[in-house]
Amino acid sequence: MKEDYIKRINNVLLFIDQNLDQELNLETIAKIGNYSPFHLHRIFKAITNETINEYITRKRIEKAASILLHKREITISELSLQYGFNSNSSFTRTFKKFYGISPKEFRQTYPDKFSKIGKMDSKNRQENGIFDQYICNINNHKNWIKMKAKIEIKEMPKLDLAYISQIGHNGMQNAYSKLIKWATSRRLLENENLKIVTIYHDSFKITEPEKVRMSACISLKEKVEVDGEIGLTTIERGRFIVGHFEIQINEFEKSWSGLFIWMSENGYKKADRNPYEIYYNDFNEHPEKMSIVDFCIPIE
Repeated sequence: MKEDYIKRINNVLLFIDQNLDQELNLETIAKIGNYSPFHLHRIFKAITNETINEYITRKRIEKAASILLHKREITISELSLQYGFNSNSSFTRTFKKFYGISPKEFRQTYPDKFSKIGKMDSKNRQENGIFDQYICNINNHKNWIKMKAKIEIKEMPKLDLAYISQIGHNGMQNAYSKLIKWATSRRLLENENLKIVTIYHDSFKITEPEKVRMSACISLKEKVEVDGEIGLTTIERGRFIVGHFEIQINEFEKSWSGLFIWMSENGYKKADRNPYEIYYNDFNEHPEKMSIVDFCIPIE
């Protein structure tokens, strides 16, 4: 019964994520989950630890924050209207509850061209040294990428996947254990082109770690029947920045940050699709506990 709940809530989460710029009412969402509005509200809160309205508001604000970072040509007024706020002031008040600063201030903290910042005259720099620390951090990430990554712009193939959804960063090992157990019983791991993939539906830069939603996935050679909390999804063919790394587990965050900086430095813009990782080994079996992995950022 719990697995059936999770499967239905996964469908609801996917529907909400794909329709953040549309009107989302409880009755419509309840039909997606095949629940009554009352039961959906109760089960959604039990599984996600948020009410439906809290989740929708958070996802809309986080989506707006991502656009503020990556699409500077879109105005704050346009974002306010697109994501269902009655006014700029209402949008700003809600945004500040999440991030402690206004959308305008949020956008200003993330300059769009790091190289241009580095070339600014010293007279324009903040006297308290925060700016210099910021530039130093950016340069450290750029140097890290030069040393650690092989970066390519690639047309990545379509991937059909079976997945288990996980909310919160601490449960991924358990999610993969359940997925591998399920796949083993169906001999799906015998696929010579098997890929182990993590999809990120949220960004750790704008979402609290315990609320980040991820999908633990394995690639499929052909369609299979799924049940319970196992779902099917697809990563469509598209253009990606692909960074190939051999790193330790505690270096993933720094590598992702460096790759996004590389993206900005080289004039690319993130597309409105989810980034993902592809793993090529079990780091526990590596003599130096290194993970061999591709980080994939979708671009326009």
